[in-house]
Amino acid sequence: MAARTIKFSAVIKIIGVNPFVYLPDKVLEFIFVQAGKNKGKIPVKIKIDGHEFVQTLVRYSGRWRLYLNTPMRKAAKKEVGDSAIFEIAFDPKKRVIKPHPSFLKALNQNKKAKKIFDYLPPYLQTEIIRYISFLKTEDSINRNVIKAIDFLLGKGRFIGRDSP
Repeated sequence: MAARTIKFSAVIKIIGVNPFVYLPDKVLEFIFVQAGKNKGKIPVKIKIDGHEFVQTLVRYSGRWRLYLNTPMRKAAKKEVGDSAIFEIAFDPKKRVIKPHPSFLKALNQNKKAKKIFDYLPPYLQTEIIRYISFLKTEDSINRNVIKAIDFLLGKGRFIGRDSP
């Protein structure tokens, strides 16, 4: 991690099914200064006991949380209730998820769906793109591209949401 970092220790907690840690106020202030903001999602680089990852710092129910997914916890050999040493820095690198080619092709073949997609709020566009892009099999990609197009056309739910 090339950027200036700050270290802290925290106990891994869980809310619902999501493991996370709270950041101390001095760590939050450090990140806010680096990011030039203290609102919205803040992309960060982290190390957990020396294992490096990229993640996003988010505010939920009035408190800033750093969520720790399974690959992060497994690499660091940490579970809920364990204490870990964290190193964190703002990550200025733009994070872009490219739409899956099958989704782009489907949008180009359905002008009405494309027009609706283009007018969706950016967060919802990203949510749809991210969901399809992280699917593993061609079958699940193709099935979900169809669901996404139907969703855009007002024919059902997708990503846990009603049609726009």
